[in-house]
Amino acid sequence: MVYKSVWQIEVTGILSMDSSSVSDDNSELDFHPSSDRLTRSNTDMGCSTPGCNSIDYSRTISTVSTYSEVNDENSSPYDPPPVGWPISKLVGRASPDLSKHGRKKTDDMLDWKPGSQDISLSELEMMKEKFSKLLLGEDMSGGGKGVCSAVALSNAITNLYATVFGHFYKLEPVSPEKKNMWRREMDCLLSVCDYIVEFFPSSQTLPDGTTLDIMATRPRSDIYLNLPALEKLDAMLLDILNSFKKTEFWYVEEGKQSPSASSRSFRRVVQRKDEKWWLPVPCVPDSGLSEEAQRALQKRRDCANQIHKAAMAINNSILAEMEVPESYMASLPKSGRLGVGDSIYRYMSTIEPFSPDHLLDGLNISSEHDALEIADRVEASMHVWWRKASMHTSKSSWDMVKDLVADENKNQILASKAETLLLCLKQRYPGLSQTTLDTSKIQYNKDVGQAILESYSRVLEGLAFNIVAWIDDVLFVDASVRKRLRATQQRSQKESLL
Repeated sequence: MVYKSVWQIEVTGILSMDSSSVSDDNSELDFHPSSDRLTRSNTDMGCSTPGCNSIDYSRTISTVSTYSEVNDENSSPYDPPPVGWPISKLVGRASPDLSKHGRKKTDDMLDWKPGSQDISLSELEMMKEKFSKLLLGEDMSGGGKGVCSAVALSNAITNLYATVFGHFYKLEPVSPEKKNMWRREMDCLLSVCDYIVEFFPSSQTLPDGTTLDIMATRPRSDIYLNLPALEKLDAMLLDILNSFKKTEFWYVEEGKQSPSASSRSFRRVVQRKDEKWWLPVPCVPDSGLSEEAQRALQKRRDCANQIHKAAMAINNSILAEMEVPESYMASLPKSGRLGVGDSIYRYMSTIEPFSPDHLLDGLNISSEHDALEIADRVEASMHVWWRKASMHTSKSSWDMVKDLVADENKNQILASKAETLLLCLKQRYPGLSQTTLDTSKIQYNKDVGQAILESYSRVLEGLAFNIVAWIDDVLFVDASVRKRLRATQQRSQKESLL
């Protein structure tokens, strides 16, 4: 299946890591993968979107709605068994916290504490509000002018991520309140996937021995393959953040440097994030980090980097499966040459063998904004060439047929080169924002399952990217301290010799 081939290598590599060695090497930093059951809830939008809590591969899927219980007393022994519904559980998932409110009188009254009921009621009201907005399609007037369910769910996941991790700028554990919010609300949003199924031929044997051919249901293949993987990546990212409880480095706010921190100039973040002056600055001891802390940081960076690749692979596969909106096709230029420009078109049509790296090296790409603009142009031209290659003519003239075949082959070659160039550009700039086509697909997508998988993978991709960047900042600061310390020691040795 297409989904399995895209992310299986990435996820398998992550899951095959020696977890025992990670725990041993990082015991000083309290890195203990969470054993909690998965009851869950755009990175800094510059990468994907602004993470989350420990999640297990398994998530309990409720077979029936929380609000509708099967009444066994009223059921007849002669009623036929349900055919294919409820679906077999995708993975075991604990019921959302919302279902606990209905059992409060029987389960929680003995453990009641002052104020606890008010907190539960406020959480219930909050969930009611979110549920109502989803049903209304974000149209508070109720006039039916809201967005479709797929877009509403995608926006809800993106906004939840921004609420929980939008102001998260440090390597530190997620607060219990935000962690619980992420788990609880994501669990409710993802529960929609429990009822997205596909039909397959099966058979059923009746009590009298008669065999019937029926159509049974099972979880849709893309959800069955990708959702457990995303939940595992979600759990691993939260475990990485939760491991930073006792660290040898610390953060200070800009302009509030600690007097004991002599490393006032540790600011590679300064060079990388000059426009984000409000971000905290990482600091390390004068002697730098210990070797054990360095190894632990590097191991976490490698793990977060693999998670980023896996989430990005899943996101790309989901976007590739989405239909190209008609509005995007209508906005394409008349020819691919107008889209990419004369210089790029000339190189793609004349230079053989075609080298996308050589072409990108010759372009004046000074920022990610320039890279995104080129990606939009190349992608638009690619679709123009593919569309022309698929067109047919009704004329029977042999000369016309020969010209048509030649043009078709040329358009196919140019489209393939544009696709290769676009892939190379995205690999060179892994933090590139979504292209115009990707944004258009998300905006006009009506498939609920694809919307959930795309938005979930996108926010995880963003969180993983941020974690890698934060670890790189700390490692850069540590390298700067050690370099300056070595320079000081060498200078003092030379002075002592003189």
